[in-house]
Parts: sequence; structure tokens; C-alpha cells
Amino acid sequence: MPRHLATVTLLVHDYDEAIRFFTEALRFDLLEDTPRGAGKRWVVVALSRNAGATLLLAKAADDAQRAAVGNQAGGRVFLFLHTQDFAADHAHMKAHGVRFLEEPRHEPHGTVAVFQDLYGNRWDLLQPA
Repeated sequence: MPRHLATVTLLVHDYDEAIRFFTEALRFDLLEDTPRGAGKRWVVVALSRNAGATLLLAKAADDAQRAAVGNQAGGRVFLFLHTQDFAADHAHMKAHGVRFLEEPRHEPHGTVAVFQDLYGNRWDLLQPA
């Protein structure tokens, strides 16, 4: 089996608000939500069950982690969400309160717009050329 990136941890302030954002605004699937004791949960979301990498929504547990929520890439685009229908996904996300930092633009590599998740991490919504 070839190697692949399986899971990326995304720090969040609250499990339930993060689940709502990812499943409603971004249309991810909730793959797992398992209690781990002491208020911790193993919460995994993905674009679909077989769509490659997943996100582990991890509640910040201390001051250093809380300070990193929303700034995991130091202000740069952190994650890239590819789509086959930019217009439909862009409209859906805007209708669900997703904050876009720019209007869609057409680049040689595709149609793209930067948006923020509910904590401020920057993402690219990208329909590759």
C-alpha cells in the first residue's frame, strides 16, 4: 500500500460548533465522534468517507493550544479545498456564513478564493484548471 497523508489535526475551541461548521457550511461528513474521557472526544470529519485525508477536530487543551486556534499556519493559507463546481460550493458556503476574504479570481492553476473557517484559519477554495 502506498503512503498517504491520513489525518491533519485542526485545533478548535468547541467540538459541537466545529462539527456544525464543517458539516453544514463546508458539507463535510462526520466520520467519528467518540468520547475519550475527561471531556475529550475523537472527532473526525472528511469530505466523504473515501475522500483521502481527514481532519481531526481537537479541542484546545491549554493556553498555548488556545492561542493557536485560528492561526495554525501563522496567517498563511493553511488548507486547500478542491472542488469540481466552484460556483455552487462558493454560493453554498456564503449562504452558510463563510467569510471570504476576496472575490473569486481566475488563475492559471484554476478558480480560487480565500476564505476563513469559523476560527480564522485561511483556506483556499479551488477548482483546478
